[in-house]
Amino acid sequence: MSHDPRTEDLGFARVDLDRAARTGDAEVVYGEGKTPEQIVSILTTLHTHHPDRAVLATRLSHEALHAVEAAGAEVDRVARAATLGPLPTARGTVAVVSAGTSDAPVAAEAALTARVHGAAVDTITDVGVAGLHRLLGVRDRIEQADCVVVVAGMEGALPSVVGGLVGLPLVAVPTSVGYGASLGGIAALLGMLNSCAPGVTVVNIDNGYGAGVFAARVARQSARDDR
Repeated sequence: MSHDPRTEDLGFARVDLDRAARTGDAEVVYGEGKTPEQIVSILTTLHTHHPDRAVLATRLSHEALHAVEAAGAEVDRVARAATLGPLPTARGTVAVVSAGTSDAPVAAEAALTARVHGAAVDTITDVGVAGLHRLLGVRDRIEQADCVVVVAGMEGALPSVVGGLVGLPLVAVPTSVGYGASLGGIAALLGMLNSCAPGVTVVNIDNGYGAGVFAARVARQSARDDR
């Protein structure tokens, strides 16, 4: 059987080496369910084939974070993620806006993902709707961005408020933060899907990665259109 240069067979996984050529996006390893050794193997394989750009690994356990750090990766313990290789030159800006400190891991995953995918990031934390003055105080920073990621748990109201204040592309991320009736983020998800603010796009619960990719693509495109 002929070898396909777009993949590498590691025995336990067939590693996709062609993502950047197809989509322009970074190479990514989803760490959940993989052993630390498997994650290191995939990460270093991708880095060997693409040493000029960063490879991202997400949803890493404590043990996996130690393993990839020992292999030379830069780790973000809040995001439970790591990168190996140089980050790209930033084009466009993503504002990552989070409601509370409990939402920090998902917001950090979104922010790191956006950076790895080629956007600058302005991180704005702890501006939930329980203290609306905090959000109004950073409105000018949000307006400077090309795309906004809004991360919130509980009832998921923050994206609607932000969407009513600025006319930017906005992707909402519901988190699994909240008491019993939040149903592990379903309440926030439904609240965001039913937003009365126009232009709110919603990703899955706790999916900071998906939001970061979307926002970075918007930011890169906006930067190209501004040339």
